[in-house]
Amino acid sequence: MRKLLLLSLVLASPLAVAGPQCTTADKAQWQDQDQFQEALKAQGYEIKKFKITSGNCYEIYGWDKDKRKVEIYFDPVSGQAVKTEIEG
Repeated sequence: MRKLLLLSLVLASPLAVAGPQCTTADKAQWQDQDQFQEALKAQGYEIKKFKITSGNCYEIYGWDKDKRKVEIYFDPVSGQAVKTEIEG
């Protein structure tokens, strides 16, 4: 029973579900959120949800140009994808 409780605490921890750490740069150096999203849309992405994560990433949920469901974390300074999950 004790092991089960410990396991549930670990899984419930924010660190257990946290995404990557993208940057420690000052937010003044980050790309503009709206312009960043527009650039992704121009590449064929359809954005359902956009947010800033606790790891200082821009994160999108949506679909790529091939209509595959995606979750992507981007470095907000460089714009580079840090982690990509594609479904289907």
